[in-house]
Amino acid sequence: MRVLIVEDEPNLRQQLQSTLEGAGYAVDVAADGEEGHFLGSTESYDAVVLDLGLPEIDGLTVLDRWRKEGKVMPVLVLTARDSWSDKVAGLDAGADDYVAKPFQTEELIARLRALIRRASGNASAELVAGDIRLDTRSGKVTKSGDPVKLTAQEYKLLSYLLHHKGKVVSRTELIEHIYDQDFDRDSNTIEVFVTRIRKKLGADTITTIRGLGYSLEDEGQEAAQ
Repeated sequence: MRVLIVEDEPNLRQQLQSTLEGAGYAVDVAADGEEGHFLGSTESYDAVVLDLGLPEIDGLTVLDRWRKEGKVMPVLVLTARDSWSDKVAGLDAGADDYVAKPFQTEELIARLRALIRRASGNASAELVAGDIRLDTRSGKVTKSGDPVKLTAQEYKLLSYLLHHKGKVVSRTELIEHIYDQDFDRDSNTIEVFVTRIRKKLGADTITTIRGLGYSLEDEGQEAAQ
């Protein structure tokens, strides 16, 4: 899953980036509202962490512009403001949730997980397809109850497919959502990771839809080779 952080305070921005990357997210960052608005308008994100008190363009304006542009990614607003009216203004501008500073990073990550799950139609913290289970809280993956060890990138790919279970996901969409903006998008690593996941979880775990992309179903289908 790919997340954008728009925060002008350098230490907090770096802390959030490091924490979210450690939790398995691909992370892009912006230090002001102008850059944040541009990235949110031109890149694909599964969620955004948006500070309200930004230079250049304030967070409420950025959020309002995104929504008017038809951008529907979940947005978690950060605010140091105590006034309830500022929180209401954020929600009215299109925010999906908010966290007041100072905050516990564990709470922020939990709220992000919930926003991303709800945006893809998943209510539970545990994503399930057949005998495969992925716990978004612990990052653990099991098959028929037995733990399966995945690399960070394998986990990101499997998690994205599980969040969009039953849908065909293109290679381009996978690249856009599991890597940050600096990744070489001509790379063939998606195919490599799909092959590795099939070896670990079963050849029928991920189905190749020729010319379209990949799909992960509740009941395993025979994977195209």
